[in-house]
This record gives sequence, structure tokens and C-alpha cells, in this order.
Amino acid sequence: MDRKLKLNTWQTIRVGFAFLAILAFWQMYNNVIPLMLTKTFHMDKSISGAIMAADNILALFLLPLFGGLSDRCRSKMGKRRPFILGGSIAAIFLMLLIPFLDNSYFREPKTATEILFVCVLGCILVAMGTYRSPAVALMPDVTPKPLRSRANAIINLMGALGGIIYLVIAKIMYPSSAVQDAEHVNYLPLFLVVAGIMILSLIVLMFFVNEVQLHEKMLAYEAAHPEENLAVETEAHKEELPREVKKSLIFLLFSVALWYMGYNAMETWFTTFADAVWHLGLGDASLCLTIATAGAIVFFIPSGIAASRLGRRKTILFGILLLSASFFSVFAYTCFSHEFRSFLYILFFLVGVAWAFINVNSLPMVLEMCKGSETGRFTGYYYTFSMIAQVLTPVLAGALLEHVSYMTLFPYCAVFVLLAFVTMLFVRHGDTKAAVKRGLEAFEDMD
Repeated sequence: MDRKLKLNTWQTIRVGFAFLAILAFWQMYNNVIPLMLTKTFHMDKSISGAIMAADNILALFLLPLFGGLSDRCRSKMGKRRPFILGGSIAAIFLMLLIPFLDNSYFREPKTATEILFVCVLGCILVAMGTYRSPAVALMPDVTPKPLRSRANAIINLMGALGGIIYLVIAKIMYPSSAVQDAEHVNYLPLFLVVAGIMILSLIVLMFFVNEVQLHEKMLAYEAAHPEENLAVETEAHKEELPREVKKSLIFLLFSVALWYMGYNAMETWFTTFADAVWHLGLGDASLCLTIATAGAIVFFIPSGIAASRLGRRKTILFGILLLSASFFSVFAYTCFSHEFRSFLYILFFLVGVAWAFINVNSLPMVLEMCKGSETGRFTGYYYTFSMIAQVLTPVLAGALLEHVSYMTLFPYCAVFVLLAFVTMLFVRHGDTKAAVKRGLEAFEDMD
């Protein structure tokens, strides 16, 4: 192993602009589109909910499909950048149609405008789906396996930055005093700003990230360290994962689904729970989720460092135990009191910390089990299992809240997270060998 191996932080930040743009877009989409559907088009909440759930359903098919297609791409720009370029341009063009259609329907309601609005939403989801997996796969394409946890921490941080930038811009442009009693809100300026963020991110990727050159360096590193490739060559001259590695991959993907089942249920239903049990308004309940997000952001980088020292598997297992303990602690408190106390903010901060330890290291573990030419496909596997959980868990947890009790939310979250601990015990591959076995000095600092 080359002891001079170090993570190029600025290069990773430039690669992370793709994720920054993606998260800024989805933050706006999830915040604004439901308002348009219910307030401008006056759709029933169940119909608007189904439309909003379509992105997760489409992702089940689009992410592995385009991840695999990008693996086989042989463009002069590289494997991933053609998809990022085409998907970004299509998404930007389509998203700018949304506020025009929204404003048009408000001025003159027509069924044709409503149908066109929904069709454009569908096209946007396809456009975004074409490049999410390639964008995420770009990082492992240009980063050696031992450094991917730290690199993924930076990618997550860039994504969080994109969401924060959007929230700040939305707060400044659309304060409550300006929109609270408005008959209709023109969101075109907000869409233009987010489009600008996406264009800027695209420029950074296209002009300041040389994917082909960086990927060649990665391939040279893999060729020099064949011991890190878990695939073996078969008689048909194809590399396949050994049976025990496949077993680890399957258990790891089930773990991903299980901890998303727990965490996403909390994200989806917490404001409803807080209103019913603690009688908190939307703002106070959202503050708890914001604190959890802050905890994750603060610990994105430390979680990558922890994995380089202790190993990804141990770091994830610690995060799982901390997350389930935090969920059980919230439930235990509600068994004795239905009054919100400020010390609960500490528990939500720990929820975010735990999620950072889990989330930063799980994708690198999946990608550790594939050879360099299949990172897009394996990235698609990861997101498919996480999306399956995010499609199922709002329905399952919501049914428990409605038909049993609101008090079932946090036990539900904790149990699914603990199940992930059980499945992770069967994962024997995907850890960073260098950090666990040799503790390279190169991992101590980042450029």
C-alpha cells in the first residue's frame, strides 16, 4: 500500500457540486410542489401525496438502470459526466416551466394546463433520475477505496450545504409576512435562483473535474493493489463476486433498507407526532428535525475519520446502537410525560450524530465490493434498497399511528434500526482494509 496515499479534498469538493445541486433541487421540489398542487390546482391531499411519492417509486427503476448504463458509457468526457450534463440541462429546462404553468393556471384555470403540469413533473423526475446514480458514482470513480468514507463525508456535507443554501434563499425571498395571506405566490424567482445553482454546479463539474484523467489514476491504483478487488475472474473471463462476498452484500443492502425504514419514518411523521403528543406547532417541531440535521452535518467529517481508524463496520454498528438508543429514550420519556422539554433537543442532536456514522460509511461499504467498472450499478443497488424503504415506511408507520397509537412511532423506528444491527453482524466484507489492519499515516490528514 502506498503510504503517500491522501485524499484530495478540493477535488472531492468539486465532485460534490453534483450532489449540492441535486439536494438543492429536491429541497425546493419537496417544499414548493405540494403547495402548488394543493393551493393553486386545489388537488386532494391523497392525490397530491401520490404525485409526491412518484419520485421514490420511479427511483426504484431509474437509479439502477442509469447507473448501469453509465458503467458501460465510453464517452470522451468520461462515463458519468455525459449523464450529468444531459440530465441537468433537461431538468433545468423542465423545472423552469413549472412556475409558468402554475401562474398560468392561477390566472386562467384549464384542465389542459393541469394535465401539462403533472406531465412536466413526471418528465422532471425522469431527468433527475438519469443522472443521480452517475453523479454519486463519480466520487468512487476517482477515489481509491480506502479513502471513500472520508470522501463520502465531504459529498454528504456538500449535499447538506445545497439544502441549507436553498432554505436560506427561500427564507429571504419568501418570508411568512409576505406569503401568509397572499392569494397566490409567484415562485418563478425562486426557481430561477435554484436553476442558477444547478448551472453553476454543472460548470464546476464540466470544466474543473477531469473525470477521464482522474479515473485513469484510479484504475492504475487498483491495478497496483489487486488485493482490494473482491471480485474473482471466472472461466468465462468475467469477474464475479465470490459467494461469501455476495452474502455480505445482500445483508448490507437489507441493513440499508432497515435503517432507512426506521429513520425515514421519524422524518415523515415526527411533526404529526409532535402535534398530537406534545402539542407542538410546525415551527417548534421542525426545530427538532433541524437540530438532528445539524448533528449529522457536524459529524459527517468525524464519521469518515472514525471509519478510517476503527473500520466502517464498527463505526456503523456504533451509529446503529446510538440511533436506536436515542429513539428508545424519546419513547421512554413520552411514557412518563406528554410535555416537551428542552433536554429532548440533545436526543435529536444524537439522532443526527448517529445517522452521520451510519450514512457516511454505508455506500463506501457497498462500493468496496465491486470492481471499478461497476460503481454505477452498485450505487443503483444502494439507492434502490433505500428507496424501497422510503416508499414502504410512511405507509406502515402511518397505519400504526392511525389505527394503534401515536406512541408507536419511536418504538417502530428503534425496532427497525435494531434489526439492521442484526443483519450487519452478518456483513464480513466491504470494510477498509488499510485503516483496519495498518492504520496508514496517510489517512491522518486531508489536503
